Amino acid sequence: MKIIESPREGLQSLHKVIPLEQKLRYINQLLKAGFDTVEAGSIVSPKLIPQLADTAEVIKGIDKEGSSSNIMVLVGNPRGAEIACDLGHVSHISYPFSVSPSFLRQNLNVTTDQSFSDLGRIIEHCSIKGKVPVIYISMAFGNPYGDPWSVELLLESVAKLDGMGVRIIPLSNVAIEIDGPVIRKIFSTVIPSFPEIEFGLHLHTSGNGLEEKLDAAWESGCRRFDSVIGGFGGCPMSGKELLGNLKTEDLMNFAIARDLDLEIARDEFKKALAISSEIFAA
Repeated sequence: MKIIESPREGLQSLHKVIPLEQKLRYINQLLKAGFDTVEAGSIVSPKLIPQLADTAEVIKGIDKEGSSSNIMVLVGNPRGAEIACDLGHVSHISYPFSVSPSFLRQNLNVTTDQSFSDLGRIIEHCSIKGKVPVIYISMAFGNPYGDPWSVELLLESVAKLDGMGVRIIPLSNVAIEIDGPVIRKIFSTVIPSFPEIEFGLHLHTSGNGLEEKLDAAWESGCRRFDSVIGGFGGCPMSGKELLGNLKTEDLMNFAIARDLDLEIARDEFKKALAISSEIFAA
């Protein structure tokens, strides 16, 4: 099981800005814990997300000595990708695509065609700089905006991304609660259809029926899971009621209970939990 831990999700949900030194202490501790990937920040307008305006400084201060974790940064446009690709330590560039035109308008202020155009340039920047594009598909399990949605529409979007050379595609629900059968249906369809792509689950949830949801994804072949310590975060630009993220603690308990391969240093993870409680204290 690959766990993609996202302090970026948690930090952007706060109403306060955490000092650089405290962010670095937290992120460097997450790296010691040994997650597959740590999403350390985002290159977006500081007016929209001031909590992450210092992402470039965070990346500069990262201590990767002894850590094999990948460092990922989210971008919202090609210019952001240019900046992120030039940051040391960053190996993966994520972008929040969606099958929902309404979500793209709310979140990125672009149309679907504009988003694909931006994606082409982002992927090109990644190719030039040797970075890995990670393209999320939001509203992959349904649509709360009233936009057309179907499994066929999802498959069409995946096919386009596949043709653009994308090999990592996490699927997200973002603003709607979903259940195990829906998760099973989607992953049981996309994974066999595109065996060369690594699909992941970026689950927003209230926590209800969590074991059923994780079982559905795992049993359908999903091996990549995004999570956030404490379940903090959400999508602040979705225009919909926010759901929290999948808790890293719950995901690890799921893996441990099933004796799944999980290369996380437990003692280092406990230290990260302690720092998280300090940062996210009311």
